Amino acid sequence: MATTFLLSLPLLLVILQCTTVTTTLAQAPAPGPTGPTNITKILEKAGQFTTLIRLMKSTQLSDQINTQLNNSNQGMTVFAPTDNAFASLKPGTLNSLSDQQKVSLLQFHVVPTYLTNSQLQTVSNPLRTQAGDTASDKFPLNVTAAGNQVNVTTGVVDTTVSNSIYTDGTLAVYQVDKVLLPMSLFGTPSPAPAPEPLKKKKSGADDDAPTTDAGSASVDASSAVAFGTHLHGWSIGVVALITMFYL
Repeated sequence: MATTFLLSLPLLLVILQCTTVTTTLAQAPAPGPTGPTNITKILEKAGQFTTLIRLMKSTQLSDQINTQLNNSNQGMTVFAPTDNAFASLKPGTLNSLSDQQKVSLLQFHVVPTYLTNSQLQTVSNPLRTQAGDTASDKFPLNVTAAGNQVNVTTGVVDTTVSNSIYTDGTLAVYQVDKVLLPMSLFGTPSPAPAPEPLKKKKSGADDDAPTTDAGSASVDASSAVAFGTHLHGWSIGVVALITMFYL
């Protein structure tokens, strides 16, 4: 009996070990699909970006970003203003913009290059955004660093990068606490040029100047008087000639 138990013990241990391994494998979750990059879902998960999400959807910019990220090797960096950032704008600011201007405003927050936090501290300015022209009166976006703090300026507002929301080697999303207002839409208009001073007349200019209307009228009047006097004298002569003929 003891011999039978000893022979069965190794077999029992093997059965128990197999059962444990099977149970462990069954409890391990299968890795889920990563899925395509979706800027809207990233912002929703981070919270406090309701206004930005709404604007991205209404202008279809979110679809453009997702398409570009999932169908090309080109990276992207997004500066995401919080709901508080939009709330701090002057009342009616967004409503005063046309649909195209809203698109330009959002594109101004998107850099068509993937930039890590360290790259933001050494990047060349001004940054080219999807809004286009980087001229000083258009869409200049300048990023500078002071220690570990990254500052962003547009010529209208200054703010800092307060948090890194998402990064995957292709897309980087950074939180900013002010809406990045571009010069093209919110800058102060250039003052109108001052009128040129009147030039002084040179000496002798009156002699060369064309005759004025008053001068022309004076000449015409003089000619009329002379012509009338001549006509009167001629009439007297004719009358006198006729008188002599009848006498």
